[in-house]
Amino acid sequence: MTSDPPRVAVVTGSAGRLGRAAVRALVARGWRVRGFDRVPSPLPAAPGESVVADLADRAALAGVMDGAAALVHLAATPDDDDFAARLLPDNLLGLHNVLEAAKGADVPRVVLASSGQVNFIQQNTGPWPIREADPISPLGWYAVTKVALEAAGLIHARVTGRTVVSVRLGWCPRDRAHAEELGRSFHGPHCYLSPRDAGSFFAAAVDHPLPPGHHVIFASSRPVEIEMFDLAAARRLLDWQPADRWPEGALDDLPG
Repeated sequence: MTSDPPRVAVVTGSAGRLGRAAVRALVARGWRVRGFDRVPSPLPAAPGESVVADLADRAALAGVMDGAAALVHLAATPDDDDFAARLLPDNLLGLHNVLEAAKGADVPRVVLASSGQVNFIQQNTGPWPIREADPISPLGWYAVTKVALEAAGLIHARVTGRTVVSVRLGWCPRDRAHAEELGRSFHGPHCYLSPRDAGSFFAAAVDHPLPPGHHVIFASSRPVEIEMFDLAAARRLLDWQPADRWPEGALDDLPG
């Protein structure tokens, strides 16, 4: 008797810190992962499964989506930057190309990386915890691209009839300076997201049964004091609980 082949998950931005965490967690759950990034992914799931390409490369995106059961879309410029040169091509045109490729391949489950910056002002002023239905209060143009991402996820779910999760991610530092900035800020320790918790969230968002439609969910690690993000939807829909609390895991495998 032969066993069924492993399911295929595509992770865009697989060379980044969140991407590496997602790859590790998905592989641990038995998924075959195809990484997609501008640079080689340091944790390829298998030889030949790390695709080096840009989000502007529609042919490469179509190829990597072929036969995939899930997509975790993390590739983006990760904070405020030059709008025309970085945010527009990476976060908006790239998003369009990724979702069109997923639609063409009829990928059943799509997980899109939004950001807690969609509710940035409320992080600092309250009321807490912030819930998915609260009015948005974006920090800047990067956050605006994430508002657009959530709208695109809603459209994709409606047009395809498939399941889309837009996750408003907490603060996962990209390097030591970014971690120090988090620690100095008022809101950072309360909305921190460790790589381990990020990985387990993405695996749950891909694996757990969900009805078709668009689901907006917050993801952060355990709060130090203030419960800044309401994680009720993550518990109810994905049976997910974070394990870490700031600064646990914050400096693991970080560049200087």
